[in-house]
Amino acid sequence: MADISVNIAGIQMNSPVMTASGTFGYGIEFADFVDFREIGAVIVKGTTLHPREGNDYPRMVETASGMLNCVGLQNKGADYFCTHIYPEIKNLPTNMIVNVSGSSPEDYAECAARIDELEAIPAIELNISCPNVKQGGMAFGVTPDGAASVVRAVRQAYHKPMIVKLSPNVTNIADIALAVQDAGADAISCINTLMGMVIDIERRRPVLSIATGGMSGPCVKPVAVRCVWQVAKAVTIPVIGLGGIMTAADAIEFLLAGASAIEIGTANFIDPAVTMKVSRGINEWLDAHGCRSVQEIVGMLES
Repeated sequence: MADISVNIAGIQMNSPVMTASGTFGYGIEFADFVDFREIGAVIVKGTTLHPREGNDYPRMVETASGMLNCVGLQNKGADYFCTHIYPEIKNLPTNMIVNVSGSSPEDYAECAARIDELEAIPAIELNISCPNVKQGGMAFGVTPDGAASVVRAVRQAYHKPMIVKLSPNVTNIADIALAVQDAGADAISCINTLMGMVIDIERRRPVLSIATGGMSGPCVKPVAVRCVWQVAKAVTIPVIGLGGIMTAADAIEFLLAGASAIEIGTANFIDPAVTMKVSRGINEWLDAHGCRSVQEIVGMLES
């Protein structure tokens, strides 16, 4: 059997397969379906400093080869997570990583500082696709300066590995990646969802309550692979790839493009055991191709 263990910014993982935030709850919801020892990490649903109700319904809709959502980061806030959720997940046999969101650099930093105190949480993932309320709702992650401002603020308050999740809804994702690397990111995950819209032609209205939502699923994979390839060529820190991964073959595309690990998101809604299947499938592919380690194929795309 090939060695599929990876090390991301000092975090040792049994597998390069992780779960994407917002698609796997807090992990405990999948305990009946997944052996956590077979996956590298669980990234829990987005956590904000203060509780959020999220957007009005409807906030999810299926589309061709994917789905759109505008859940709106519904959660009970950092304090609730620390006192109620953390005790339930801290002993799960994998790396538990918290996705952190906010509406200002100060919000991000304060939320991260509270997570920093939790011994069994080895890292955070920053969602910089959130709207910057001080700039009229523009997402932090769409400009190098906006992305860097969040990372710098969090870096001062948080002392463990920080993964920064990039948006594809930008002009040049490599520029954003370089900006967050220079600001103190330890790793990059990409991509977050693409912006999309579905219209009910009989009602002549958008299906989603706020008109637009984040598109995920198999339809976004070619965009995600391209983004990972561009980012991996631009930065020196590890890249984690996600977007439309359904099978081990999908995951291997991301690894060849330069990702050191991958996250699985929407596929969890279809098959709650998909993470284990992809992890085993990567191992089988490596064995079949004479590879002793997953490291042998990271970034090994031939031109």
